[in-house]
Amino acid sequence: MYSRTTDDYEKMILSGIKTVIEPSFWLGQARTSSKTLIDYWEYLINFERARAKGFGINHYCAISVNPKEANNSQLANESLDVMANYLSKEGVVAVGEIGFDMITKEEEKVFTRQLIMAEELKMPVIIHTPHINKLEGIKKTFDIIKNCNATKSRIIIDHNTEETIELSLSFDVMVGITVYPYTKVSSIRAVNMLKKYGTDRILINSSADWGISDPLSVPKTAIQMEKDGFSKNEIEQLLFHNPNNFFKQSKNYISL
Repeated sequence: MYSRTTDDYEKMILSGIKTVIEPSFWLGQARTSSKTLIDYWEYLINFERARAKGFGINHYCAISVNPKEANNSQLANESLDVMANYLSKEGVVAVGEIGFDMITKEEEKVFTRQLIMAEELKMPVIIHTPHINKLEGIKKTFDIIKNCNATKSRIIIDHNTEETIELSLSFDVMVGITVYPYTKVSSIRAVNMLKKYGTDRILINSSADWGISDPLSVPKTAIQMEKDGFSKNEIEQLLFHNPNNFFKQSKNYISL
């Protein structure tokens, strides 16, 4: 929501959205220093939470060094040295997004350090899967999860596609599908995957960034599910109970 206007919040509350969980994401260009990332964390925790509350929406966030930022070693290490201080703040419910972008050694180091931090703090984790070589990235991700002995039930593997969802579901993690208007996965493609794999351990999340994206992707997916014959109970399970039960694992999340 950092990149969105208040009009989006008004549309969201009118569409029945009560809670937003916003991960730390790449802003579209490289940061100049760790101080700008720390300012961004402060913004999410304080201003954005208050802005959403003005429209009756509960705003939570996840804090991380994003995979794209991990390749700037100085920025990443300086940020990681203070990140634990921000993970304990009110409204912070997870570590994320972490993971891979170009699947580099630098990304692996930063990913591993943050995954260990989340495990020590017993916090949920949102893991980004790369846009290129996605299957390779997910396989390497699960190797790191295994090596770190991370608790799989506290992990979301996000941005799955038809190519990766079966592999992700073979592990005891939550499996995320990110719905975009034109790129990544459309609501129709997402629903087709749900027809094949069901709704257990799957999360649908909306896109909301500086590109062509839509913070109403979740309710629009609900409409598509209803058109395709899913029951109201199945829709509620996928879009409400699954994320609500997952984030209840965070001490900072107030269950609905």
